[in-house]
Amino acid sequence: MPFQRFLGPWSPFQQPVRHLFDFHGGIHVPDHKSVSTSLPVVAAPLPPRLILPLHQHIGVSAEPVVKVGDLVLKGQRIAKSEGSLSAPVHAPSSGQIVEIGMLPVPHASGLDAPCIVIETDGMDRWCEHVGIPDWGHADPDLLRTQIRDAGIVGLGGAGFPSSIKLNPGPAYPIQTLILNGAECEPYITSDDLLMRAHAVEIIIGLRILVRIVNPSECLIAIEDNKPEAYQALFEAAVDTGIEVVRVPTRYPIGGERQLIQTVTGKEVPSGGLPAHIGVICQNIATAYASYRAVVHGEPLIARLLTLTGAAVPQPRNIEVLIGTPVNFLLQHYQVHRERIQSLILGGPMMGLALHHDGVPVIKTSNCLLCATINEVPPVFSLQPCIRCAACVPVCPINLLPQQMYWYARAQDFDKLEEYHLSDCIECGCCAEVCPSHIPLVQYYRFAKSEIAARDRAQQKADLARRRYEARETRLERDRREKAAKLARMKIVVVPSPVSSGENQSELDAKRAVIEAAVARVAAKRAAAAALKNSKEREAG
Repeated sequence: MPFQRFLGPWSPFQQPVRHLFDFHGGIHVPDHKSVSTSLPVVAAPLPPRLILPLHQHIGVSAEPVVKVGDLVLKGQRIAKSEGSLSAPVHAPSSGQIVEIGMLPVPHASGLDAPCIVIETDGMDRWCEHVGIPDWGHADPDLLRTQIRDAGIVGLGGAGFPSSIKLNPGPAYPIQTLILNGAECEPYITSDDLLMRAHAVEIIIGLRILVRIVNPSECLIAIEDNKPEAYQALFEAAVDTGIEVVRVPTRYPIGGERQLIQTVTGKEVPSGGLPAHIGVICQNIATAYASYRAVVHGEPLIARLLTLTGAAVPQPRNIEVLIGTPVNFLLQHYQVHRERIQSLILGGPMMGLALHHDGVPVIKTSNCLLCATINEVPPVFSLQPCIRCAACVPVCPINLLPQQMYWYARAQDFDKLEEYHLSDCIECGCCAEVCPSHIPLVQYYRFAKSEIAARDRAQQKADLARRRYEARETRLERDRREKAAKLARMKIVVVPSPVSSGENQSELDAKRAVIEAAVARVAAKRAAAAALKNSKEREAG
């Protein structure tokens, strides 16, 4: 398939029927999606304060480039990426920096993290921003840099910096680029509404990604329960060479590995990356953000968010500025807080239950679920594992959840690594079917955090050992050099009377001069030592 087909119109293209493959496990769950798709997308109002965490991505936290009291414009960079695996942060609106410090953020630990707080001025004034109009002929490195500088990360939830993912290197040529429109988590419809409203822009964003990675084929995978989104993207993709594929609705088909296996038949190896098998998978919202960054020069400062749940009077999708506090949204949209049993950022299967409603919306936030007691499963008392193995056939990674549960309870982390705990995507299928209502995912998350802490401690110990060995090597080298220098200073050179032609009397005279000089030096040292001793006696 010629690469040019992705960059401009060509002869009419009849898409072939793609053969789909199956993946292991998965479950069918009620989707609860229709409640938030009946109303059009609206923009959320500008909050009085925006809270921007410095760590909204996988990798190293961003480093502030502003200070308290600074005035900033919309789109202005306020924190730079620190290292290769990082992403900058930009001001979502104009205003003044009023605080840089530790504040509550959406994180499983519930701990505070470094944030920059902007008091908005209501003007929403943009800084200067320039896109790349001729992106179809631009150098791929320039496009990748534009995406990196815009702070774009994977918006499907992982938060991996997109510029890194789009640079697999010459060792891994990409055959297939997949745009993930399989929004499989219940309640979440932000990608669905985005595909309906901005299909043309998404296609342009995808063509920009194609320009960067130069794949042999390009696919958009959409679940078959989203007919409006499928139709919109199918029409927008005409004459582009991009294939729009319907995939079956089964949770968690939106997982990267499951989707890749479904549309290509390839399996990502344990511990490997999709690029290792010639595939790159990007999210719908990431492609749209790439379009905004490259064509208009706009950084990632807003995203579509599904506000849903029985406690919400009118569930819908809203375009919200990153950094908007959750409690501001609850108040503006008149959410019945007294009915909220669980406030979840994300979906009910993999979302994060919030400890604090003052946390901000971040780059990876795609849903705010205000669940009532009727929507959240009742908390059953933990029952013993009956070894029914119902969790095994539903695991999409083909792991052994039951065995991992026992090893996690016993804190046998070496065994857990043997059972490939790191491959677990924490989808919750195993916990969903467990008749003993064991919170399996929580056990796996605990074990992962403990393994990570152990690995960090081992790395620190290895670093300390290497530093100690290097110091000992350096000290030993210094000792040898010092000994050699002292040995050279003690060598007495006796001139040869034969080679110089001098007689014995001349040699004796020179030797006497040298001995006299040595004696004078010794006398001076002795006098200095005596003076020092005398002063010490007087002082005593």
